[in-house]
This record gives sequence, C-alpha cells and structure tokens, in this order.
Amino acid sequence: MAAWFQDVWMVASEEFSDLANVRDFTRAGIRMFVAAALGAVLGHERERKGKPAGLRTHMLVALGSALFVIVPAQSGMGMEDISRVLQGLISGVGFLGAGAIIKLAQDREIHGLTTAASIWITASIGIAAGMGREMTALLGTVVALFVLTVLQRLERNDE
Repeated sequence: MAAWFQDVWMVASEEFSDLANVRDFTRAGIRMFVAAALGAVLGHERERKGKPAGLRTHMLVALGSALFVIVPAQSGMGMEDISRVLQGLISGVGFLGAGAIIKLAQDREIHGLTTAASIWITASIGIAAGMGREMTALLGTVVALFVLTVLQRLERNDE
C-alpha cells in the first residue's frame, strides 16, 4: 500500500510542478493578480454605468488573457507560437465583444460598441500583464479609463 501511495504522490507532484519554485510561483501570481486588478478597474467603470459587461467579466477577460500568454511562455513556446495563441485570443475576445453589441431596429441605433471595445482593450491589458509588462498594462488602463470617463464628458458637453 505504501508503494502505491508513493506512486500517486510522485505523479501528483510532477503534475503540479509547473511552478516548482517560489520565484516562478510569485512571478505568475503577480502577473495574474495585476491583470485581474486592472481588468477590475475598467470593469468597475462599466458596472457603475450599468453596462452589460461589468466588473467580473472584465476581470475574467484580463485574467484569461494573461493565462493565455503565461502558460505558453512557461512551457517554452517561442514567440512565433505565442503569436498564434494571441491571434486566436484576439479573435475569441472579438466574438465575446460582439455579444455586447445590440442593434435596435426601431431606433436604428447600435448600442454596446464602447463596452465591446472595453472588453477588447481589457484583453490587451491582460496580455501585457501576462507577458511581464505590468507598467505598460497600467499605462494602458489609465489611458482607457481616461477615454471611458473624461472623453464621455466632453462628448456630452458638445451636444
């Protein structure tokens, strides 16, 4: 029985060894946390305005995008392979954003474009954080927040 348990323990240890040391664990954790936190900033802005994709959606998009670049980099994929992962990710996020766009036939108006764009930019922020470009991700978040808040006020003042 002891040999069987030792085999199970050995296999389980190997399966969970992708973050074998504290440095790798900390690096991946920081990147995922930063991605989710920055996604939360944009998601909170959308949630506060009562938009369909809010806090949790933006956090999950950012976290998922970060994981889509963290895991291939950890597994030793080259930049060519990671670029293919990014192509699929960008297409998938575009499809998710398309779900936020609604065309109202009676008004002939399209709603949700800004929310769709915020989902798209949130994915890029998650990618930046996942690739270890946390300051770039932070700067992108600040610029996106500026566009979503300050420029909206300017648009309203022009009307």
